[in-house]
Amino acid sequence: MRRKIILALGVVALPLLLRNLYVIMFLVPDEMEQGPIYRIFYYHLPAFFTAALCYLTALVASVLYLAKKDQKYDAIAVSATETGLAFAAVNLITGMIWGRISWGIWWAWDPRLTWALICWLVYFGYLMLRSAIDDPTERAKNSAVLSIFASASVAVTWKAIEWWRTQHPGPVLSIRTGGVQKIDPAMEQMLYVNTVALLLLGLIFVLVRLRQEEVQREIDALRRYAHAMN
Repeated sequence: MRRKIILALGVVALPLLLRNLYVIMFLVPDEMEQGPIYRIFYYHLPAFFTAALCYLTALVASVLYLAKKDQKYDAIAVSATETGLAFAAVNLITGMIWGRISWGIWWAWDPRLTWALICWLVYFGYLMLRSAIDDPTERAKNSAVLSIFASASVAVTWKAIEWWRTQHPGPVLSIRTGGVQKIDPAMEQMLYVNTVALLLLGLIFVLVRLRQEEVQREIDALRRYAHAMN
């Protein structure tokens, strides 16, 4: 059943991604001040949205694990975290490219950029913690606690451009600016459409990674059983 869901999501996501790439490259207008480099925005911001949703999923799964002690929630948390890290890396890399063209430097210690990096490092530390603990129960418990604390860095990253105004552009979406239109409606619509495409892609990654995690746990359980029998 899960394989069919993944295939169905892929059938929707792949054509949508290809269609969006064509529209972004050839149909959406350049931004008045930044020119064609602004097109990277259609991947930069959706990648952050996708990563943030993955981290939120990991947070909920971690809370459920601590409440119910069910390993399936730990599997969901680690699958969502790994996917979130991948999309957060896309957000950081596209931001660096965008900054190089717009600001003339690859990196500025802007609050939003700095907190995005801190957030990535914290969740990378989550994976390092997991690799350092062999016992599944202890690993799941400690990872869940760290995931809950790590979620604070996501919130700070999200609000950084409102709390500290420096180089990073402020909010431009009408949903975050009280309904005030700050970008062309066609550009904003394209942003939402590509966000949907990346969210679908992220969901596929989570489901595939979740299946891998479940198989690995089954193998580990068999190994422990065989070791106990010996």
